[in-house]
Amino acid sequence: MITFTLCLLALIAGYFLYGRFMERVFGPDNRKTPALTRADGVDYIPLPIWKIFMIQFLNIAGLGPIFGAIMGAKFGTASYLWIVLGSIFAGAVHDYLAGMLSLRHGGESLPEIIGRYLGLTTKQVMRGFTVILMILVGAVFVAGPAGLLAKLTPESLDTAFWIIVVFAYYILATLLPVDKIIGKIYPLFAIALLFMAVGILVMLYVNHPALPEIWDGLQNTHPDAALLPIFPIMFVSIACGAISGFHATQSPLMARCMTSEHYGRPVFYGAMITEGIVALIWAAAATCFFHQNGMEETNASIIVDAITKDWLGIVGGVLAILGVIAAPITSGDTAFRSARLIVADFLGMEQKSIRHRLYICIPMFLASIGLLLYSLRDKDGFDMIWRYFAWANQTLSVFTLWAITVYLVREKKGHCYYVTYFPALFMTAVCGSYICIAPEGFGLSPDSALSIALITAALAALWFNIWYFKTTKKLWK
Repeated sequence: MITFTLCLLALIAGYFLYGRFMERVFGPDNRKTPALTRADGVDYIPLPIWKIFMIQFLNIAGLGPIFGAIMGAKFGTASYLWIVLGSIFAGAVHDYLAGMLSLRHGGESLPEIIGRYLGLTTKQVMRGFTVILMILVGAVFVAGPAGLLAKLTPESLDTAFWIIVVFAYYILATLLPVDKIIGKIYPLFAIALLFMAVGILVMLYVNHPALPEIWDGLQNTHPDAALLPIFPIMFVSIACGAISGFHATQSPLMARCMTSEHYGRPVFYGAMITEGIVALIWAAAATCFFHQNGMEETNASIIVDAITKDWLGIVGGVLAILGVIAAPITSGDTAFRSARLIVADFLGMEQKSIRHRLYICIPMFLASIGLLLYSLRDKDGFDMIWRYFAWANQTLSVFTLWAITVYLVREKKGHCYYVTYFPALFMTAVCGSYICIAPEGFGLSPDSALSIALITAALAALWFNIWYFKTTKKLWK
């Protein structure tokens, strides 16, 4: 438990120390925010900071920090380090700066921000890429909570029934003003999710299991270690608890509701650190479960159900499960909402009219329904969708990090661009090597992962440095 405790304290310290440093790097000021200058009663609505934090936390805390951390725990103690270091130096930096750039540019969607700094061609590609990712998120985050709800209700209310209910909720949450459903129920869902995390944390210290320590080594303990190396597989498996491109698509939703730039650190950086804490707790709980029951179980929902009922009792277990259900549902609905806003920004279509919102939403919902039907008819369909989502998610973080790096250079922040340059290089190597060795990618030998990663990182560094020297000559004349 020593390593776990140190990691937990490191995450908390990271918020106060590195988060404060990132705030100085960006330099928030007292200018009026889009929530005040562009209020429309639908998406641009001023909200109190506590509510914005709760919504942002739930927006980003889907199945990833729970299910991803559980599956990532199979890789051993290395998962703890990735959650801590990834959250502090990559994920929270990515979320904070992406959110602040959206806030500074009128609440712009992520593709528009990327286009500002990486060019028109990249913007057009990111528009399509991001919308596809949002639809994948919506499809992925329907089946999971529907299956968990089916376990808590009578047999007549099966998974298919709950899929319909969840999807109906998605439609309403996507179309209605942000303060009608999201602003009212998200704080309650957030309390449920935080109750679950705190409950599991307390029981970890009560049970005091013999968790592996960092000095025991960072060897790969995964049953399929030969086929699934720590690098890059673990860094994609644990996404939302470390760094996730999906988060940057959610930040503009809250950037449109903030009344001060000084709220950025607690909302964007703070929500990511909180998610990292949730991921760390579940990684430790899963490690305990695997030590007691072996690693044969691959269904994360079964592991969640077993841990919560065993550690928190029937009532606590049900409340915890509801928290786990709330997380993906609240990420799914805001994924569709983000997709609607991205398409609206691209088309220049105002969103006060319900008719205009329907024009955009109907094709998205039809596409998501098609993916759902595929995942339900094919036994491997969900796993395939999840793997593509995981890679696309991390790839989006790569583009976001490079865009922020370019911003920091252009704003003459000195060598502060290194805060995103090194995470961008690392994630470029992760995503490049993953798609090469993954079964859903090119299926190359896992032994080639490191070589591919080094080549990918070297090419990215070469491209950036050529651009950097050309640009700085112009900027510093």
